[in-house]
Amino acid sequence: MAKVLLKTMDANFVGRPKTAAGKYTTYNYSDIAWSPYGPYWRQARKICLMELFSMKRVESYEYIRAGEIKSLMAELYKTAGKPIVLNDYLSAVGLNVISRMVLGKRYLDESENSIFSAEEFKKMVDEWLLLNGVITIGDNIPWLEFLDLQGYIKRMKALSKKFDRFLEHVLDEHIGSRKQSSNIEEHGSKDMVDDFIVGGTESSTVMVEWAISELLKKPQIFNNATEELDRVISKNRWVEEKDMSNLPYIEAIIKETLRIAPLLVPRTALQNCQVAGYDIPKGTRVLVSTWTIGRDPALWENPGEFCPKRFIGKAVDMKGQNFELLPFGSGRRMCPGANMGLKVIQATLVNLLHGYKWRLPGGLRPEDLEMEEIFGLSTPKKIPLEAIAEPRLSPDLYGSQ
Repeated sequence: MAKVLLKTMDANFVGRPKTAAGKYTTYNYSDIAWSPYGPYWRQARKICLMELFSMKRVESYEYIRAGEIKSLMAELYKTAGKPIVLNDYLSAVGLNVISRMVLGKRYLDESENSIFSAEEFKKMVDEWLLLNGVITIGDNIPWLEFLDLQGYIKRMKALSKKFDRFLEHVLDEHIGSRKQSSNIEEHGSKDMVDDFIVGGTESSTVMVEWAISELLKKPQIFNNATEELDRVISKNRWVEEKDMSNLPYIEAIIKETLRIAPLLVPRTALQNCQVAGYDIPKGTRVLVSTWTIGRDPALWENPGEFCPKRFIGKAVDMKGQNFELLPFGSGRRMCPGANMGLKVIQATLVNLLHGYKWRLPGGLRPEDLEMEEIFGLSTPKKIPLEAIAEPRLSPDLYGSQ
């Protein structure tokens, strides 16, 4: 069914529903994620695919990703033997990569006199992801929207003002060059920056945290991963992006982690049609549950078990062509930054595994590790992972970046 909706009949299911989140957190549905299908969306998507996220451009940004990941490794080295909240370190990597790539510099460095601290900005991103994934009563019963019975709209409006402050600060420095290069209105520039920052920060942070959590629950899988790294890479250097093709077990871990992705962003039908014998009226909202597909026993053996070896020797990609694995969606509305997001996930996770031994603090047993999630546009852990990192490479490789 997902293949019919996202490939065979993709042209008819490229619309987006008009939700409260789209209205209040993305400048009245004008960002790439929530904008309606039409000339504006096509232009914004073209800019993404040609100017920012083409394969050539993504590869040219490798030095940024490598620099930020080495900085992460150096920061973790300072915490050796002490419990840390891993999420706090991961979110900084995603944010710094995307801000340097899109905006030209880090915008949350203390030295830049930022209007938000890194912690405050992380809370803003988490709130954005939550509010863009909730189901509001007004979205389903429009005449009740003005009551805001759940309080979500009030939170959306407050969040929008916070992002406004940050984006105005960014645009004061960049609006001239952004207008010249993209030829879009100021509010369009805001929304594209908003999309990139939130999406780029979220994808790597959530997925890498889940991967480390799953590996801590399965020490043997952790051992298999480090054995492959020691054999292929050795302990004399960090892992580079070009090494990934020689690390099939690490790649399998990433695919297995992405198998548990939640719902795709909703779509709507542009015209009346029939799907699998059902009459689908124009405007019908369509939800594709990748969570359900990823747990379908007809597709996966022991679908509830974290088992990377299921991908060994199988040609299953993550780029929208294999419909049993759709972490970034598929078709025209597929995430335009999928290639870049995947690069950050791969490079971050593989170096965390190569550079450090990980263990749970306070004698916590693997089977007792909390694995509940929070509902939202993504599914972050309900209780952030707290772990201890012990260096496993030569001390000379860790240093200030």
